[in-house]
Amino acid sequence: MAPTTPTTAPTTRTRARRHPSRRPLRRLGSTLAGAVLASSVLVACSDNDDDSSAADTSVNSTNDASEGILAGGNQGNGEIVQAIDIQSSVHGENLGDRFVERIHYPVRNGVADPTQNWADFYLPEGHHDVDTVPLVIFIHGGAWHGGASNVRPIVQKLAERGMAVLNVEYRDISNGGGYPETFSDVADALDYVPALDQRHPEITTDDETVVGHSAGAQLAAWAGTRGDLDEHQIGANPKFTPSRVVSLAGPLDLVWAAENGDHNIVTAMRGTPEEVPDKYNNVDPIQNISRKVPVVAMHGLNDNLVPKDNSEHYVDAVTRAGGHAKLVLMEGEDHVSFLQESSPHFEQILDVIHKVTTHPRETLRDRLDGATVDLAEGLRHH
Repeated sequence: MAPTTPTTAPTTRTRARRHPSRRPLRRLGSTLAGAVLASSVLVACSDNDDDSSAADTSVNSTNDASEGILAGGNQGNGEIVQAIDIQSSVHGENLGDRFVERIHYPVRNGVADPTQNWADFYLPEGHHDVDTVPLVIFIHGGAWHGGASNVRPIVQKLAERGMAVLNVEYRDISNGGGYPETFSDVADALDYVPALDQRHPEITTDDETVVGHSAGAQLAAWAGTRGDLDEHQIGANPKFTPSRVVSLAGPLDLVWAAENGDHNIVTAMRGTPEEVPDKYNNVDPIQNISRKVPVVAMHGLNDNLVPKDNSEHYVDAVTRAGGHAKLVLMEGEDHVSFLQESSPHFEQILDVIHKVTTHPRETLRDRLDGATVDLAEGLRHH
């Protein structure tokens, strides 16, 4: 399908000078009281920014329905052409107060599925200077066939804490996904970020965080290393690469997990590590470590679906390679319980994501020395 001309022309804008540090935005007011875990993982960030800003570099972020556009295009010869379309509302779905729009991103493998190839964009409330709102990309889990709707509560909470969030959906293994489509979909969604930046100049895009849960954590950790992939591999030549990773109960050692009975991985990869070793080499986080990308891997001690060994193996491997990673263990939590607002660890997870996202990168990597932090130990001192 030939691309059509966008019905709205891009506007010319002037970038404000970017802050030299990733401090929490001034509208947050204060850090979470009693976040003992986060202070053990990272040094607390300042929450005071200069309130002065030029009027022509301010953007108003509200949850009012914005004008949707049809930007046309799908895919052609393996190259992304243009965005497909943007929805300012989704009938019948409770997307949360900070929802801004749904983006249907183009794909390079196969034909885009409008019911799956989309991402919901969230912004914090209020006026924001250009290049002041840090971006978090959130990738859901569910054994590579869950649903982005399952993580909306935590996405909404992150937006309430002053972060822009892109909640990514992708083709799942039961409906046109698996290798390579699921993985290239995530790459394509991330490669749409520069276009998203043109529509929403308040976000930053040069040093951002990707968060994933379960299978989404594998995709998140892999997404941070796409710049190191060989030319022929799925996901190579990224237009946007996140530079910070938070993994929540992720299978970060795919070969070990597949060899120890995780049949979902074999299904997603369309074969065992012995049968399709090149595919595993392409997307297995432990085989694609970057020393430049700091990682926090959080895992429940009672996780029987994706054992904590996955995160332990990965953090050990990153440390041995000279990278920067931290393992955070959560006592009493299983594979999904910590994502519930009723969990005693839910707020601490939000705080860790916020601090990873806003902490100056030049010091963030030095804070993650590979040591293990027991989240429950911090809670006992509240």
